[in-house]
Amino acid sequence: MKHIARKRFGQHFLADDAIIHEIVRAIDPRPGQTMVEIGPGLAALTQPLVERLGRLVVVELDRDLAARLRSHPQLEVIESDVLALDWRELACRLGGAADSTKLRVVGNLPYNISSPILFGLLPVADLVQDQHFMLQKEVVDRMVAPPSGSDYGRLSVMLQWRYEMEQVLWVGPESFDPPPRVDSAVVRMRPLADPPVLDAALLSELVQVAFSQRRKLLRHTLGPWLEQRGCQRPFDLQRRAQEVPVPEYVALAQSLT
Repeated sequence: MKHIARKRFGQHFLADDAIIHEIVRAIDPRPGQTMVEIGPGLAALTQPLVERLGRLVVVELDRDLAARLRSHPQLEVIESDVLALDWRELACRLGGAADSTKLRVVGNLPYNISSPILFGLLPVADLVQDQHFMLQKEVVDRMVAPPSGSDYGRLSVMLQWRYEMEQVLWVGPESFDPPPRVDSAVVRMRPLADPPVLDAALLSELVQVAFSQRRKLLRHTLGPWLEQRGCQRPFDLQRRAQEVPVPEYVALAQSLT
């Protein structure tokens, strides 16, 4: 029976064989690697991945789709909301605590919860080899944006301090069933081998304050926040938030701990 895409789950199923081939080539799965796919849906990407891997863990919220996937002998199906998943426990169970068996995470992410998924994976970046995600292109543009552009913002800073990222593929709406109303893109995220040591929650708060009023100079937003914390580090507040490179935000956060 044909599965009807469910709007509440943000379902848009990849249906373009050429695009699927390009995505699999970009991921480059190898036999024996520990991979987790988020939102496998109708298994368009799942099947070519598991053929190369031999075994694949999939996380699927839709009960009907999860039931279908369980009939596949090479899949371990976790029927769960990915936002409720304990990634550290999963990595430990799959053997991902060892450097040689770090997790590879892939998925055509529901666009309505893509940012929460990305932030949910940040704390376990140390257990991840890489991540390949299909996302709304507008989101990917923000993820990889350099300073001074209109796309550069909180998402850019909070991901770039921890990952090396690149957009690897553009995907049009016609590649999906049903087609979304936006363009999509595939992003590759590799956790930095030696990330800066800092309080991630503090960096998040700092960046949120900085970008709370993008059009204003930082002396109106971040200035009072830094003053409350007795910050003595020299920092140019005569700029707007989007003009500050990631390393400067990182260094400022480090100086406050």
